[in-house]
Amino acid sequence: MNELQSTFAVSQRRACRAVDQPRQTQRYQAKVRDDEPALVEDILKLVGEYPRYGYRLICGKLRQLGWTINPKRVYRIWKQEGLKVPVKKRKKRRLGNKNNSAQRHAAEHINHVWSWDFIFDRTASGKQLKWLVIIDEFTRENLCLEIGYGFKSEDVIDCLVALSAERGRPGAIRNPSLSPTDHW
Repeated sequence: MNELQSTFAVSQRRACRAVDQPRQTQRYQAKVRDDEPALVEDILKLVGEYPRYGYRLICGKLRQLGWTINPKRVYRIWKQEGLKVPVKKRKKRRLGNKNNSAQRHAAEHINHVWSWDFIFDRTASGKQLKWLVIIDEFTRENLCLEIGYGFKSEDVIDCLVALSAERGRPGAIRNPSLSPTDHW
C-alpha cells in the first residue's frame, strides 16, 4: 500500500478505496501475548514427555497444568513449531519356528537345495494339465518336468527318488507353498 501511495501521490484513504480494501487492514498491529514463549516452552516439554499425543491431548495436558487455552491456539503453535505425531511402526509377527521361516538361505553348491512346485494350464478342450517342475536352486537347472492330468504324492516321491539315484541326494528340498523339508 505504501508503494501505491508513493507512486501515485495519493492518500492512504484513496489508495485503499482504489484497491477496495478496508483501512483497518493497513493500521492493524498484531497483539503479541506476553505468555507466548512460556506456552511454547510448555508445549515442547509436554511433546517430549508424551510423543504420541497430538495437539488436542497436549491442550488437555496444558489445561491440567493451569493454562486457560483454546485448542486453535495450540494448533497454531503446533504448526509454527513444525510438530508432528510420529507414525507408529507395527511389528511384524513371526509365525512358526526357524525351520518354517520365510527367510530363505541361498544354495551354496550343486545339489544343496532343490525346489519343486506345480504349474497349472488348460488344454484347448478345457482339461486341466498339471506340470511338476523340480529345479536345482544353485545352477537353476531344470531337473524334472513331468506333465499329467493329476499327480499323487507317490508320483512326486517316485520322481524325487529317481533324481536322487541319478544325481545324489540334495541337502534340502523346498516347496514355496509348503514348509521346507530339510535334511531329506
